[in-house]
Amino acid sequence: MNMQQMLMQAQKMQRELQKAQNELKEKEFTVSKGGAVTVVVKGNHKIKSISVDEDAFDKDNKDMVEEMIAMAVNEAIDQIEKESEEINERITGRSGGLF
Repeated sequence: MNMQQMLMQAQKMQRELQKAQNELKEKEFTVSKGGAVTVVVKGNHKIKSISVDEDAFDKDNKDMVEEMIAMAVNEAIDQIEKESEEINERITGRSGGLF
């Protein structure tokens, strides 16, 4: 493969990677914890919504609900990161991206 072909292939991979990453940014990741908390995080790591079941609104449940929210957000972020790595590996054959 000559240099021009390699450059064209790298540019194609870069376009595919950019497209996949843009799609990931718009994708929603939903995580529920304990049936009381549901968090929706977009692929760009922005929280779209957090919902707490009405029954969880008890003063005695405050710490538990806060912990479930944190766990759900962290799990959603982990899912986003995992999918991003899978995209990189699928397109480039490497987990770190093109370079």
